[in-house]
Amino acid sequence: MSSIKINWRRLIVNRILITAVALIVQAAWIVVSIFALAEYSQPMSILLRIISLVAVLFIIGKEDNSSYKIVWIILIMLLPFFGGILYIFAGNKKPSKHMNMQINNTKEKYLTLPEDSPAADELERRNKRVSGICSYVRSKSGYPVYSGTEVTYYPFGERMFEDMMKAIKKAEHFIFIEYFIIRPGVMWNSMLEVLVQKANEGVEIKIIYDDMGCVALLPPGYFKQLEKLSPNIKCMAFNPVVPFLSLVMNNRDHRKILVVDGHTGFNGGINLSDEYINVTSPYGTWKDTGVRLRGDAVINLTEMFMEMWHTFRDTDAKVDMEKYSPSLYGPEYHSDGFIQPFYDSPLDDETISANVYADIVNCAQDYVYIFTPYLILDDTMKNALCLAAKRGVDVRIVTPGIPDKKLIYRLTRANYKPLLKAGVRIYEYTPGFIHAKSFVSDDKIGVVGTINLDYRSLFLHFECGTLMYGSSAVESLKKDHITTMDQSREITLDNIRDYYHGTMFDALLRVIAPLL
Repeated sequence: MSSIKINWRRLIVNRILITAVALIVQAAWIVVSIFALAEYSQPMSILLRIISLVAVLFIIGKEDNSSYKIVWIILIMLLPFFGGILYIFAGNKKPSKHMNMQINNTKEKYLTLPEDSPAADELERRNKRVSGICSYVRSKSGYPVYSGTEVTYYPFGERMFEDMMKAIKKAEHFIFIEYFIIRPGVMWNSMLEVLVQKANEGVEIKIIYDDMGCVALLPPGYFKQLEKLSPNIKCMAFNPVVPFLSLVMNNRDHRKILVVDGHTGFNGGINLSDEYINVTSPYGTWKDTGVRLRGDAVINLTEMFMEMWHTFRDTDAKVDMEKYSPSLYGPEYHSDGFIQPFYDSPLDDETISANVYADIVNCAQDYVYIFTPYLILDDTMKNALCLAAKRGVDVRIVTPGIPDKKLIYRLTRANYKPLLKAGVRIYEYTPGFIHAKSFVSDDKIGVVGTINLDYRSLFLHFECGTLMYGSSAVESLKKDHITTMDQSREITLDNIRDYYHGTMFDALLRVIAPLL
């Protein structure tokens, strides 16, 4: 088996310490300097207050999530000297203009998805409501809906990983891998061994991992180590963590994508780490979900990957996207409903994921079932869920029974009460931690992907999901929700009195939730 012999642990610890100390020193220097200037210079004190006032006015006039705006206005009012500067460094969610320009240029150069899709016309004839949300996703993200795609749903990571490995072993032309977390262990090491074999056979392999997601798991420069294994392996660490304060450090690549030969793709919440296939059990049974797509819709996943790759890695390369077409290397797959892989970016003003979720809830007639590891809701989503329950829709949410982050778990539970009072049913997955992110409604429509019900996923990160209508996978997703709820503990208003007392701390958590 291929191995990279290096003292990873020491390098990882050193990197974390150096970065943390550098950031703390910079932040402390900025704070001390600002307060010193404000204290000893009357003009500077006035200027800082003006900056904070301008920041507040900018926030008020900005089209943004109301909860996010409120928390920043409060912080600036509490820290009039420092608040405006703090917002400039940490509060503006939009990445730099340079990053925005890079991705837009890449879209213009490489995006080859069709303007019109025959599947979209057929979907409009069958269901105008669903056609409407698919049309919205197409217009705002650029990714159309398809038929001609087979879908397999996975209720756990173990089974999905088996099929991922089978697909990789059959690869003949290219393999694209994009994950938030890659961690050495049984899962990644076994995959890497096969990847090296395929690379030596001439298969083109490209890998993207998020540097923040892997900062405590991989040594610095790990992408260079991977590239040394074969000339056919290329790798990129997305948005590298550096020991300098930066406006774009919050914008992470939280997507999970595997594409093989253009005709087979995988998407879901599963990262490349042992807990996702229950080799290790840090929080009991780890439940995650995903889908395998085979056929036309895989081109969306391919182009998502290539857009990211050619924005931040091979920026000047000339690429013939036709050679990555699903039909070039694979057979014609039968149609299993309408499938639309999509992605959401923090670069624009469209909160596509939040809007897709809200549309499913608002249009539900019989039921909507939700898996989410974190339940940190803004007013729009909370009101949509409560209203759906009040008008008779069976709204159910499954959250973890064993948390991975105790503070976020407490915040999740702090959001239960208004939902329960409105009639929403909430379950905690008692066997362990549920990392799945999915919606299913009315036996017709479902979403499986990477998008949590929290502020980071909905507003700060690069995310992706697969929207499905009329697919057998929707029924499989519903069955999995029912099975999971049977294994979970239903929470009632009486239950929450055992751990929620309406404390000031919980109220504070809800106020600062957009920053967590």
